[in-house]
Amino acid sequence: MRFVSFIHNGESRIGLRSQDEIIDLSIAMPELPKDLLAVLQAGPELMTRIEANTKNAPQEARKAYQDLTFAPLIARPPKIICIGRNYAAHAAEGGAQTPTYPEIFFRGAESLIGHKQDIIRPKCSDRLDYEGEIAVIIGKKGRHITKENAFDHIAGYTLFNDATIRDYQRKSSQWTIGKTFDGTGAFDPELVTSDELPIGLKEVQIQTRLNGRVMQDANTRDLVFPVDYLIETLSECMTLLPW
Repeated sequence: MRFVSFIHNGESRIGLRSQDEIIDLSIAMPELPKDLLAVLQAGPELMTRIEANTKNAPQEARKAYQDLTFAPLIARPPKIICIGRNYAAHAAEGGAQTPTYPEIFFRGAESLIGHKQDIIRPKCSDRLDYEGEIAVIIGKKGRHITKENAFDHIAGYTLFNDATIRDYQRKSSQWTIGKTFDGTGAFDPELVTSDELPIGLKEVQIQTRLNGRVMQDANTRDLVFPVDYLIETLSECMTLLPW
C-alpha cells in the first residue's frame, strides 16, 4: 500500500494511492484516525482493514493525484534519527574515512515539509545543498531489537531530501545545526509499505536529480550499515517509536 498525507479545505487528511487516484480515507473510512502517525500506532490489523475496505471506495472519496496539496507524511514524528556517511562513496567524496560506527544526528519536526512545498533557504546562509536519502518509517515500538526481528518493526519507507545548510553543518563536530533548519526536510509524497519492497531494501537504486540532471546515483547494497543493523544499534540506547 502507498499512503499520502494531504491538505483539503485547510484540514490534514490521509489518502491511499490507487493507480492515478488517491482514496480519501476521511470519506472512505471516517472512523479512522485523522493522521498517519495514529494509523501506524494502531498496528497491522488496522492496515489490513484499510486494504480490504478501500477496494470499492465510493467515487466521492476518489481524488486526482495531481490536484492534491501534500503535507509532510508524518506531521510531528516523536524521533527523526539520521545517519550520516552511510554510503562509502559519499564519505570519500567529503574527504572522510568510512565510519566504523554510525554517525548519528537528529532533525526537528519543524524542519519537515511536504512534497512540492518550497525548501526554505535561511537568511543567514547561501550554502543550501540537497541530499537524497531513504527514510525508514517505524511501525512497531521496540527496545533492544535484534537484527533478526528488525524488519518486523518497519511500517514502510519513503524518500527524503535531507537539505543541508553546509556552512552551519561544519561549524560543529556534530551536524545537527546544519541539518535541522526550519523547512529544509522534504518528504516524498508516499509512504510505501514494506511488503511492496525488497526485504531490508536490498538492491534498491536511489537517484537525486536537479533540474533533470542526475546528481546522486547509489544502490542500497552499498550501505555501510544496513537497515537491520541500524535498528539493532539504535534500539540499544533508545526506544524506537512509530512515526
